[in-house]
Amino acid sequence: MRRQQSGFTLVEIAIVLVIIGLLLGGILKGQELINSAKVKNLANDFRVIPTYIYAYQDKFRSLPGDDTQATTHINCGTGSSACANGNGNGVIDGNWDASTGESFQFWQQVRYANLAAGPTATDDPTYLPQNAVGGKLGITSATTTQTVAGITGTYVVCSSGVLGKFAKQLDIQMDDGNTATGSMRTVGDGSGTLVDNAGAAVPTASIDDSKTYQVCMGF
Repeated sequence: MRRQQSGFTLVEIAIVLVIIGLLLGGILKGQELINSAKVKNLANDFRVIPTYIYAYQDKFRSLPGDDTQATTHINCGTGSSACANGNGNGVIDGNWDASTGESFQFWQQVRYANLAAGPTATDDPTYLPQNAVGGKLGITSATTTQTVAGITGTYVVCSSGVLGKFAKQLDIQMDDGNTATGSMRTVGDGSGTLVDNAGAAVPTASIDDSKTYQVCMGF
């Protein structure tokens, strides 16, 4: 007798390939949804920070971080939770990611004013906020030295550790679609800081989707 050879039929192979295709499609779609959610959260950071400023000014007639009467206005605590008054020069002084100064105090004052969530103790490891991708998030005045070259506005919000593909999506969603022009601009991530107007914006065509960048928006 001839031994019958076992194996998969063409129908069985086709079914397996269809299942694999469905699984891969589901995984890719799921990743797409995750990436979309990250971009949405990153965009929300740029939208919500200005509201902290306007709400604080409306309530106290002062700029958060720069408020000369912060200790009276927001009744802040003692020790590492104690806040300090600003110099009242109408500017949020300091680098956007600084660990001292008015840009650093900004977060404590908007939290004590119940405008933003987060710890008020400055020695808390989570005191400085992070964006949706684990990068730094901060604000400074556009009149300080730490701004992106050519960016305009009174204040500048910056977010670091942003993948190039996210940076491009953010600019399309919130600005003119060109990462080197408009109110939102992208620069190389580097150490996460910009010094003495050294941050030249990177044009969209030069953005590497897999590399991280620092995205800043003036308003």
